[in-house]
Parts: sequence; C-alpha cells; structure tokens
Amino acid sequence: MSREHPPVSVIIPSHDRSDVLRLCLAALREQTYPHLEIIVVDDHSTEDVAQVARSAGAKVVRTEVNGGPTPARNLGAEHATGEIFFFLDADIALDPDAVENAVRILQDHPEIGALGGVLRPESLVCQSLAAQYRAVQMHRWWMPAHRPTLELHAAVLAVPAKIFAEIGPFDPALRETVSSDYRVRVTRHYRVKLSDAIRGRKDHDPTVRTILRKVFRRARISAMDWRRGETPGDSVPRALGGVLLLAAVPALALPLVAGRTGALVPAGLVAAAIALDGGTHRFAYARRGVPFGLYFSGVHLAVTFTGALGGALGVLQRLAVSRLEKPARTLVAQD
Repeated sequence: MSREHPPVSVIIPSHDRSDVLRLCLAALREQTYPHLEIIVVDDHSTEDVAQVARSAGAKVVRTEVNGGPTPARNLGAEHATGEIFFFLDADIALDPDAVENAVRILQDHPEIGALGGVLRPESLVCQSLAAQYRAVQMHRWWMPAHRPTLELHAAVLAVPAKIFAEIGPFDPALRETVSSDYRVRVTRHYRVKLSDAIRGRKDHDPTVRTILRKVFRRARISAMDWRRGETPGDSVPRALGGVLLLAAVPALALPLVAGRTGALVPAGLVAAAIALDGGTHRFAYARRGVPFGLYFSGVHLAVTFTGALGGALGVLQRLAVSRLEKPARTLVAQD
C-alpha cells in the first residue's frame, strides 16, 4: 500500500436490529481515519435497516434472501472499492482510532494478510448480568496476549483488498468455522495478527439461556464443520477443560462405589477445568470484584460445559454422516 491514506471499505452485514446499527454507524462517523467507504449489506431485513444506513451516508446493498453474515460479507466485498476491506458486525461500535490503527499496522507490516481486532469488556447496550458476563468472557478470549492459539474473527477483521481477491471470499458453505477456515487459508502465504489497538464494544445477549443456546449450537456445528488445521474450540486448553467437565458428570456416581474418596474425583475434574482457563476467572475477579466474579465463574462453567456437550454431539453427528456416506461412495465406485 503506497498511499499515505488508502481508502478503506467498511463492510457491515446487518439483519434487523437497526437500533444497534445506528450506534455502529455513529461510531464510524467518529473515526479519526479520513477516507471511509461504508457499505451496509441489508441481509433481507424486516426492519428499517436500509433507511438507517442511507441516512448515515452509507451505501446499501440488499441480499435476495436472508443467508447470514458470510454471504452478506462476500456480497459487500463485491461492491467495495477501497484498498482495504474492514469487515465489521452491525452490533459493534468501534473505538474512534480503530480504523486508523488498522491501516497503520497493515502499512507497517505488509506481510500481514489479515488483521483482527478485539472486543472491549463492556457491553454496548444491554447491561444485564448475563451481558456483562459475556462481555468480560469474550474480551478475555479474544485478547491476543492471553491466547494459546491465534484465531481470527470476521466480526472485526481488516484485509487488504488485493489479498482478499487472492485468497478468495469467505466460504459460504461453512456456518460457524468461517473465521478459522479463513485463517488457515491466509496463513498459507501470509501472517495473521490480532491487535488490541483495534477495539470495539459489542451488544451482548441479555440472558444466560440465550447465551447457552448459542454456545451449544455453535459448538455442535463447529464440530461438524471442523477441518484440518483449525483449533478445536479456538483453544486446546479450553476444549480440554470442557472434556473434563463432561467427565465430571458420570464421575458424580463414584461415591456410590468408592465412598468419600470417589467424591474427590468430580471435584478434581472441575478444579482442573477451572485451572485450564484460570486466567479468565482471575481477570473477572480482578476487574469486577468478588460478587461478580462468583457469578462469572458459575456461568462460565455452564458455558464451558455446554460448549463441550455441543461439540461432543457434533462429533457424533459427523461420524454418523461419515458412516452413512461411506457405503454410498462404495456403491458409486462399483457402478
């Protein structure tokens, strides 16, 4: 990128929730970077997404059907003219210097093919305890300095346009492993980087029930879509912690056969699971105090367990589909 201020296309997939889209676009108007092309992809919304976007000066593209954020991002990229594509979810409001920092990092490090941002530990609109839990949890899990693996998140992602054209669009056939797949494809030729200089606040879900439902569904689908080179659960230690929590459930029966000694086993498994993600628990206590920390730890154990349960079911479904497809392939080969 030879220009001092290359134009940046901010691509925002949006389905309904025009209230948070307003905040997303307002934050973009406050950006310190001067050359922005804002493209809102109306993913067949029923609300006034297009009107809100146009009133903020954004270009609007509409999908023919509600296909989810991945096809919407690809459609937005087809209409983008900037030298850098900045993919941003509609429920995230960026810090004022986020785009400027992204451009600077990409200019200083041309070997970077994809640059991800992180989320602040505060929810954008919803301030329920569940939303506050999710904000702290996702902030900690996204922060690059504390991650045993380096994943990308298409929700806040800057990619030079020429590299996006070279690598190809996001895979619309994938549902929950799109970002991991894209990371694997980029790292074949370029570096990927997460930077806490690119931050934003996300509007998080209001209830634990909603969070658990999403975690279960995403973990199940991710396990079914998993490809070689991707990290299970985005982190091996966290995935292992989930397995330990799953094992703690049948271990609850051990006191029936081993007495008090058997009761130590499930407790030990839970303690080990907590230790594997201990930094996340410590961060919550240090940031918000003991009462919130206790709430956080309880919900976090439920989230970790639910994710592991969804992942286990996804693995079983994957194996079942593989066994069903194998005889079919054999019959085709024989014909």
